[in-house]
Amino acid sequence: MNLPVPPTTSAAPADVAPAVTPPAPRADTRQRRLARALRRHLLAVRVVLNAMLVLALLYTVTLARVVLIPLVLAAFIGLALNPLVAAGARHRLPRWLTASVLMVALLVGLGAGVGALAQPAVGWFHGAPAAIRSFVPKLRSVTRPLEAANRATQTLVGGPVHAPPAPSSTLAISAWDVVSTAPKVLAAVLTVVLLVFFFLVYGDLLLRRLVEISPGFAYKRHAVEIVRSIQIEVSRYLLTALLINATLGALTTLMQWLYHMPDPLLWGVVAMTANFIPYVGAITTTIVLGLVGMIHAHDLATALLPAATFAGITALEGNLITPMIQGHRMRLSPIAILIWLLLWGWLWGIPGALLAVPMLTSVKLITERVRGWGWFAVMVQR
Repeated sequence: MNLPVPPTTSAAPADVAPAVTPPAPRADTRQRRLARALRRHLLAVRVVLNAMLVLALLYTVTLARVVLIPLVLAAFIGLALNPLVAAGARHRLPRWLTASVLMVALLVGLGAGVGALAQPAVGWFHGAPAAIRSFVPKLRSVTRPLEAANRATQTLVGGPVHAPPAPSSTLAISAWDVVSTAPKVLAAVLTVVLLVFFFLVYGDLLLRRLVEISPGFAYKRHAVEIVRSIQIEVSRYLLTALLINATLGALTTLMQWLYHMPDPLLWGVVAMTANFIPYVGAITTTIVLGLVGMIHAHDLATALLPAATFAGITALEGNLITPMIQGHRMRLSPIAILIWLLLWGWLWGIPGALLAVPMLTSVKLITERVRGWGWFAVMVQR
């Protein structure tokens, strides 16, 4: 006999609640959003503070340039002469004796150079108005077709024809200017000489003090390696640049003498000094030699021959000789050089432009060995 089976129901008891999936925790999501927003705000604050720090440093460097320019110049001269003092120390010569001999030789050479070049330089400044007046008629052969075209154009349009104004110049240097400037120049030269002397005599002592204040043996060894390598490489770079620029100055002097141009030694020194400013110095010297040739030559081809020869020499030096001698590590990006020149020329004027490339090279060598700053060396390298 079959008994009826009671129907089964899936209804749960009244006192048991169905299982529900818990919602996503909104509090954690909100905290993560707040954390990301806080990090963005902190990053923006950090960027603003770094920008303010850079502006403060630039203002400080500009304000203290009277002190910093002789200090930086003396540091570079000391680095360039330090191998000679070190060689004397290896031959049991006292550092103060070798440094004194070098300083006396440097002062004698500087005094002889100033004495030989002061009169021609002052003569050029005083004779500038007369030179300009004699230079203008020589351009008539070039400007006459342009003036004729200008007059024809103005006649066609019905406008008045204006004669070109006569050039005038009142450039002159008085005796009072020389007397008032001499004490400042002598004080600056004496400051640089004393700083170079003390750098040469006490440079190793400063290195030992730097090693002593390092916290551990690994830091001491790392500090010695960094300072020694920078000292050797910067000294090599400075001596190489000085040798190349001195050779360029000697070739410029010989070229001017062969072309029978006036004061060849003066323009050789100008070329040597200006070549410490890459690109800008060579272009400036080429323009100056072109103007000097136009003033003292009778025809345009003879006038432009010294400038064209110098441009060829500097092109050969800048693209072949200097890269071959200095090697790949010392080569810098042209964009980095121009930006660095613009920056330090704006901050320190002509001394800043002359010291810009040695400073950039030194900073590159330092950042190559300091952890976290290798990106700067990569950016400025060619």
